[in-house]
Parts: sequence; structure tokens; C-alpha cells
Amino acid sequence: MQSVSKTVTSVIIGAAMQRGDFKAALDTPILKYFDVPKVKNMDDRKRRITLRDVLTMTPGLEWHEEDVPYADPRSDSSLMEATDDWVQYVIDKPMAAEPGKVWNYSSGATELLAYIFQKETGQDIDDYGQKYLFAPLGIRHEWKRTYLGVVDTEGGLYLNGSDLAKIGYLYLHDGMWDGERIVSSEWVKESLTPYYQTDEARFMYGFKWWLAKLPDSSEYVWTCRGFGGQNLQVFPKEGLIVTFTAWDILPDSTGKEPIPPDFLAAVKTTTCTTGAH
Repeated sequence: MQSVSKTVTSVIIGAAMQRGDFKAALDTPILKYFDVPKVKNMDDRKRRITLRDVLTMTPGLEWHEEDVPYADPRSDSSLMEATDDWVQYVIDKPMAAEPGKVWNYSSGATELLAYIFQKETGQDIDDYGQKYLFAPLGIRHEWKRTYLGVVDTEGGLYLNGSDLAKIGYLYLHDGMWDGERIVSSEWVKESLTPYYQTDEARFMYGFKWWLAKLPDSSEYVWTCRGFGGQNLQVFPKEGLIVTFTAWDILPDSTGKEPIPPDFLAAVKTTTCTTGAH
């Protein structure tokens, strides 16, 4: 699922907050979870990074990912994955902006959440997700890990298309599944709030969710996006869920991500004529 993993990470954190296992408030400074003397490039701005900043891709750390190709030697995403300790690589980065002010796409920011989850709850985020998200929704999954055994929350989750759709269905139904509350309605609402403009004009950003307005509409499409064509799109007013599980990375690839005008014309409205409801 590549970076769809980021969104699912946010969902699991919401589940842990709903159950009272993740007690930290969103304004908690993340350095509470680190041995500060071992963190490089410390300054007051780094001390002010909060959980909310990490969830919204606004920690202010210097990070080059979307502005360079992944094969570029300056790509922080690739450099992180080439190290043994991904989390330390991220937290050691120098600051480039005040936290909460500048949106900058960062796989590293989401990788911090795997470590923070372990520290806050005392539980592994994959094990927790299996018990309180994947199993209740009947989702089969695999989730790879870093060299040190930390869950790859920035891009290592494996799902099939129908199971990916269940994540959309859960949020479409306000965090409820089969009569059971998985995440709070407040978490769903906050996650889907368009807090920041991204570097793509059509997308705003919530808690690891991409939010795009339909043309000539006030409706936001809730989107999870993964490199190569992993995609979940939820149309709340229509109750429509669309998934793509492509791997469009070859040199002759168009690199074009599917957008609603590409497929909405194929969607047909079915009217019930049997009198059932």
C-alpha cells in the first residue's frame, strides 16, 4: 500500500485513543519520548514539535522527499531507509521551520509515530492494530519492519483492494463497524478536517488523509494515496468508495494518478424497485 500505510497508522492511533490506551494529548511535545541528550540539531523549535504537528506533516524538520526523485542522493526518504535506525535519522534532522506552520511531505514524520506509539502505549502498533482494527474489520494484512524491528508505518503495509475499502467504510460510518465503535466520531471529524494546503493545489491535508474538493462542489473526497497507484477515495455524500491497487512505476509509466473525472462517468445509480429499504 506504500503511503496508504500512513493513513492506516492514523486510524490505529485513533482506535487507541478511543480505548484510552493512547492517553497523550495532541499538543504533547514529541521529545518527551526521546533521550534528548542523544538528539542532534536541538533547538527551541524542535522542542516545540507536537503530536499534532507530526500527524499533519508540519513538524518543521528539514526534509527533502517530494522536491527530489526517490533515486536522488538527497532524498531523505531513501536515505532514512538505508540506515539501521530510521527513527533516529528523522529526529536528528535540523529544523527548517517553526512547527505547525509549513506543510512538507515527510515519510519520516509518520515513521516517528510507530516509535511514539510504542512509548506511549507500551504496545507494538501492528499488534495493536491487529487486535483492535484489522481483526474486527476482517482485514488480512502484513506489515514490514525496519532493520531494528520498528513497524514501517510510512509505507510497509500490505492489504488487498477489498480490505482497503473497509478503511473507507469505517470512516464513512463515523468510526463504527458492525455496531462496534472502533474510533471516536471526534477523531474521524478531526482526521478529515482540511487543516493545511499541500504542495498540490487540489489537495488539503488532515491527520494523514488527503482531502480534495470535487469541481464545482463543496464536497471533499477523502483520499489515501500510495506511490505507484495505491489509492482509496471516499465520496461521503454519495456513499461511494473507490480503490486502486496498481504498481505504475515503469519507465514508460504515465505517472498519472486516477482522479474522479476519470471514473465517475462509469458510476451508475441503482434505484431499489422492490419496496425493500
